Amino acid sequence: MSTSAIPVTLSIKIEGMSCASCVGRVERVLAAVPGVDKVSVNLATESARVESARPLDVAALVQAVDKAGYQATPELPLSAAPAHHALAGPGGGRAVLLAALLSLPLLLPMLLELAGVHWMLDGRLQWLLATPVQFWLGARFYRAGWLALRARSGNMDLLVALGTSAAYGLSVYQLLASTSAMPHLYFEASAVVITLILLGKWLEARAKRQTTSAIRALQVLRPESARVRRGAQDIEVPIADVRQSELVVVRPGERVAADGEVVEGASHVDEALITGESLPVARHAGDHVTGGAINGEGLLLVRVTAVGAESTLARIIRLVEDAQAAKAPVQHLVDRVSAVFVPVVLVLAVATFAGWWLASGDAERAIINAVAVMVIACPCALGLATPAAIMAGTGVAARYGILIKDAEALELAHRITTVAFDKTGTLTEGKPSLAALEPVGIDEGRLLQLAAAIQRGSEHALARAVTEAAAARSATGAAPSATGVTALPGRGVAAIVDGARLVLGSTRLMQEKGVALDALSARAAELEQQGLTISWLAASNAPQPAQLLGLLAFGDRIKPQARAALQALKAMHIQTILLTGDNQGSADAVGKELGIGRIIANMLPADKAATVAGLKTGGACIAMVGDGINDAPALAAADVGIAMSSGTDVAMHAAGITLMRGDPALVAAAISISRRSYSKIRQNLFWAFIYNLVGIPLAAFGLLNPMVAGAAMALSSVSVISNALLLRRWKPDHLKGQA
Repeated sequence: MSTSAIPVTLSIKIEGMSCASCVGRVERVLAAVPGVDKVSVNLATESARVESARPLDVAALVQAVDKAGYQATPELPLSAAPAHHALAGPGGGRAVLLAALLSLPLLLPMLLELAGVHWMLDGRLQWLLATPVQFWLGARFYRAGWLALRARSGNMDLLVALGTSAAYGLSVYQLLASTSAMPHLYFEASAVVITLILLGKWLEARAKRQTTSAIRALQVLRPESARVRRGAQDIEVPIADVRQSELVVVRPGERVAADGEVVEGASHVDEALITGESLPVARHAGDHVTGGAINGEGLLLVRVTAVGAESTLARIIRLVEDAQAAKAPVQHLVDRVSAVFVPVVLVLAVATFAGWWLASGDAERAIINAVAVMVIACPCALGLATPAAIMAGTGVAARYGILIKDAEALELAHRITTVAFDKTGTLTEGKPSLAALEPVGIDEGRLLQLAAAIQRGSEHALARAVTEAAAARSATGAAPSATGVTALPGRGVAAIVDGARLVLGSTRLMQEKGVALDALSARAAELEQQGLTISWLAASNAPQPAQLLGLLAFGDRIKPQARAALQALKAMHIQTILLTGDNQGSADAVGKELGIGRIIANMLPADKAATVAGLKTGGACIAMVGDGINDAPALAAADVGIAMSSGTDVAMHAAGITLMRGDPALVAAAISISRRSYSKIRQNLFWAFIYNLVGIPLAAFGLLNPMVAGAAMALSSVSVISNALLLRRWKPDHLKGQA
């Protein structure tokens, strides 16, 4: 047996599962493999996720699943899984049609009876029609039921096999032992039950295919080839051959081949299926474009920045797959019920048989009522209730640019009572510009030169504003160079320029360095009241006292959607808080304009995380919305972290939900789809439990015949998935009314 090292998380495709009991058995056998730390099996996606801190024996995992009676294929993600189960195999359309054709003559006398016509098919002909349905088309139930028995477990297939075999066996006995010309036979019950369940499984498979439509829609965005400019020629190559930094030519109407930066040309790009943006967005030289987006009217020359698994589209697909394969916390209750479901049903079936036989002395009626109990019991609906809703919910959310990383985030988000927002880049555009310069002891040009020297090379929004302003004022002379540049997280930056140690940053940083700000404190307060962000520049050459050199004030526009977004949250009875590292005056100005009641400013990353953790008291559920590296601790500390994809990768990794465009209105939309999805989960679980709690006693008391029970069983799973699929109609409130 060969072994191979695997990553921390491994996806395994599992074939042959039929109900929640199968899920429990697969989880148990995988968890028993040495080295496995955590296992999650999903019935709706027919997949298992195995987590380990060390390499595992992949062959041992496959062997364990095979020994339990299922087929395992390692490292096959949901997006690459074959879809044959929807149309082929024992539950395929042809098998259903064949079973229906063989069963219809058996059912016909009962239908004619309703019309007053008394006619009965010869018993031997009934036997001839029912036998292939029972043992050929229904062979899947025997195989799976036997494997379950071998594993000392039970599943839906075992119930069906036992129930229909009892009805079929009783009919054969009656046919052979009876002396009457037309004995009472139940071939139609066994054949019709198998036909209805095959039909139900086929419809269920088709419905499950629809729950994964979001991933398939994203997959079709992947171009198969790209037109690459190599030398003086534009040649078409397979997308796998495109390399980073190559130039790709995108003609009007074509899909952008890979993530990149426009180096030449201008056009409008439709990114609707990637970001949820309803209108095409303008793209010019220097702008970023996403692979899979549709180019509009212009010819673009794009320098590739990410390919393969690192592309935005690949990461989106991976996130959606991860969310759809995950198990929600509420599912653990269902798992506990499912573990004992089939044994309990078998005990109830035996009790039903014994009770009816002892009470009436009619063994025939006792068998039929016991068959009805086994046939109507449906662990499938229980197993599908939660994952079907999660798959549909995360799928439709992705369509509108809301990526939900895991099922836990989807489930938790419906309970959010308070949303804490970062300011810069979240509620504001994140593109500040230099609004004012106030030097002390030096002129404005020198102040800007020194600040630009420190900030050159930084990707921070304020740093870009400084360097752009310095470039625009190039007449001030050549900018000096900085050495020993050191970032001071949440406070600013330090560097050595022209032999002097300088610090540039917040009021907190100046206080730490002992810089006297009296000379500009009144002016700073005035600028802060206007909503501007203040950065101070000072010389800090110990042992000499620190010396203030001036301040820089930056303006940043509030996003046009921010006010409506906060009003939407207020309408949902959700409180809002502003947490920012910016000064109090600037924070107050933004908070007042947007109607945010509680504003906390001058915060370091650790302060934000501590504040968020402190808010999680008394049952409150806190969401944090941010986009920067300094927001990552707070995003991780919140019950639900919501990151803007326009921000940093660190923020997105720390968050449970990522918004594919920097629109704060998507925060309310994410909470809305979570509420709708959780509502569907509760509805599905209610109906799955009620169905069994009501149906099994009715069958035990002889109020349902096996055919009605079989129809109800087939319908239950389909109805659960169909209810979940109603989530596909969901649309964010701020987009309603748009075409």
